Amino acid sequence: MNVPVVLASASPRRAEVLAMLGISCTVAPAGVEERRGPEESPRRYVERLSREKAVAAKHADPGTLTVAGDTVVVFGGRVLEKPADPVDAAAMLATLSGKAHTVYSGLALTRGKRTRSRVALARVVFHDLGPDLIERYVETGEPLDKAGAYGIQGCGSALVKEIEGDYFTVVGLSVAAFVTLLPELGLEYRPGDGVVER
Repeated sequence: MNVPVVLASASPRRAEVLAMLGISCTVAPAGVEERRGPEESPRRYVERLSREKAVAAKHADPGTLTVAGDTVVVFGGRVLEKPADPVDAAAMLATLSGKAHTVYSGLALTRGKRTRSRVALARVVFHDLGPDLIERYVETGEPLDKAGAYGIQGCGSALVKEIEGDYFTVVGLSVAAFVTLLPELGLEYRPGDGVVER
């Protein structure tokens, strides 16, 4: 019998990844403040936030699996989260133009009293982006709710020259990390059935 899943995120991209795997979920975003500590590394930050979100949105039923994630883009030691407005989005894209950056994507799974987490990394290289392309992309509205001001699963895919690592890490929910963490909670992913007891 498949295990009920709660997604502690308002991100439609994470819901789409689970749906792609054939996993239906209840969406219940967690109200956790997203603020990085002054000395907190990007890796620690996304893992902490993911765990806090998973625990905050944990379902009362101990058999239910709660899934949470957080993603940031890092360039030159600077963490790029969601842009504040279109001007900020355009500035981020201009900064990333023609260069490589790293995406850190945290994932946490909670079931009953157990929480397990992992951080996946991917290196992304952008094409050289002209001002006109940046302006047109920002006008689509797509960059405004995404870390680093782009969505690799949408129009933003045209900005990307190459990726090293898991594509789904850049989307915001690493399938590899998800499948690896499930056994630590006594679960497994079974194509056609979703998440089931081991």
